[in-house]
Amino acid sequence: MKKVIYPGTFDPIHNGHVDIAERASKLFDELIFVVADNPSKKPLFTAAERVEMIRQATAHITNVSVSSTKELIVNFARKIKAIALIRGLRHVSDFEFEFQMAMMNYHLNPEITTILMMPDEKYIHLNSTVVKDVSSLKGDIEDYIPGIVQKYLKAKFNT
Repeated sequence: MKKVIYPGTFDPIHNGHVDIAERASKLFDELIFVVADNPSKKPLFTAAERVEMIRQATAHITNVSVSSTKELIVNFARKIKAIALIRGLRHVSDFEFEFQMAMMNYHLNPEITTILMMPDEKYIHLNSTVVKDVSSLKGDIEDYIPGIVQKYLKAKFNT
């Protein structure tokens, strides 16, 4: 069974992430979202909230599961016997960072391959920070996020 990890902060997941997951899930037997539980990034949502949002947002994809970790992704990948990592690539400016991460991950675990995937062009401008910023100012982002995320964002910003 070929497993791929889709790691990230996912604070929160948006339709660009879901688009990549839908396509990547067709290439592997199992796709595992791995929420990076790194409090130094000061996420808006807890790791448990992010895991739940991803679960609900990807419930229509039969071979997806969700986990979280505080450890290095390549170590987590080794532990669960994943063969690759999926990373989203929106712009050329993303490439340099993703390339550096891919090379470091390769040096830490050469058995793990990094695959860079682009989302559909209608999501190319999206990132989680933009989603949170627009939502906090009551902007309309309904077309860019799963319904469950909208509920979580409203709960955070209406308190």
